[in-house]
Amino acid sequence: MDRYKLLITGGNPLRGETSVYGGKNTSVAVLPAILLCDEPCTVENLPDIEDVHVMRDMFMLLGAQVKYDAKRRSMTVDPRPVTAFHVSYQYTQRMRASYYLWGALLGRCGQCEVGYPGGCAIGNRPFEQHVKGLRALGAQVDDYGGMIYAKGTLVGADVFFDRITVGGTINVMLAAARAHGNTTIHNAAREPHIVDLANFLNSMGGRVRGAGTDTIRIRGVDYMHGSRYSVIPDQIETGTLMIAAAATHGDVTIRGCIPTHMEALTAKLLEMGVQVTDTDDAIRVRSERPHRAVNLKTQEYPGFPTDLQQPMSAMLTCAQGDSIVMETIFENRFKHLNEMQRMGAKVRIVEQTAIIEGVPDLYGAPVTATDLRAGAALVIAGLMAKGTTEIYEPGFIERGYEHIEEKLRSLGAEISRVDLD
Repeated sequence: MDRYKLLITGGNPLRGETSVYGGKNTSVAVLPAILLCDEPCTVENLPDIEDVHVMRDMFMLLGAQVKYDAKRRSMTVDPRPVTAFHVSYQYTQRMRASYYLWGALLGRCGQCEVGYPGGCAIGNRPFEQHVKGLRALGAQVDDYGGMIYAKGTLVGADVFFDRITVGGTINVMLAAARAHGNTTIHNAAREPHIVDLANFLNSMGGRVRGAGTDTIRIRGVDYMHGSRYSVIPDQIETGTLMIAAAATHGDVTIRGCIPTHMEALTAKLLEMGVQVTDTDDAIRVRSERPHRAVNLKTQEYPGFPTDLQQPMSAMLTCAQGDSIVMETIFENRFKHLNEMQRMGAKVRIVEQTAIIEGVPDLYGAPVTATDLRAGAALVIAGLMAKGTTEIYEPGFIERGYEHIEEKLRSLGAEISRVDLD
């Protein structure tokens, strides 16, 4: 249990400028790829979040030499001393993306023993597609005792995913980068952080083509040289700040982002009556009028991202009319709405669909974050609400948002961290 809670006094429109830095999802995909390299690498623009700290700890456990500089947002890793391939559950349960060590360690050591991944309880996130992909490359994969055991000489192959899987695509890319021969991934995911991983692999001498499409081709290489690489801005933090600005009827400019990554969210905000304008690396969100209800359905990129469904549905609780939200990626991503009912939200949940009846106002109440994006949604609800909201278990939020209280306070929010003691 976290030893502190967040206190939010709502009703203040967010105004001003802020910036976003490197993405959580791209950082936890790019960093494991360093293990494939034969020289030191430096990754820059990293967010100062818990998942990056956990990855640093796991590198050190494996024997890598690591220099981490939170102020400069960089991590330099020398993977040459790494010969270990065992990572216990004690470490892996701290983050979901620990399963990227499967492909990275297979590519480096030809084997891995890695504990089950942890992360947020947002539903069943099976990894049978990861296993299918690694087996197609020649790995023998076993799953027992809370551990994944894999070994084998990797050989390029055609990998056909039965359904789109971001994690599975990344794991096969990592393993195939050092496999013998050519690999083609069919029905690949197209998210921006997959493109970023491909660019990083290529910066080390890898040969990856087609990232960003549903067919990715990889030619394995025998040697990878060192690289200095800067990860792309955080798409989900950008979206969360956009929603927070709109939900509070504020006027916020977000710098350091990539507007083209936000097109699905921008379209929905415009549909609700929010003003959204952008330049090459900035987005301005303004909202003065009441919001219209909208329907949305989560989909793989470039559709509406599941990671923004929870923050967006918080905003919809006060839209005029009824909104229908369909969650097609994870089955347990409506827990935040149950918490918001304490704040006056009117919601009905039928299987994977939430029907949200807009109310004039939310009211402050004690609520509990159940996962990372649910925590962000509760923060937005607190910013919208009349009175004071107490958010318990806010540690989830630190997994993906860097110093969110400071960023929101700089925009005029009344938010503080209070010791439970």
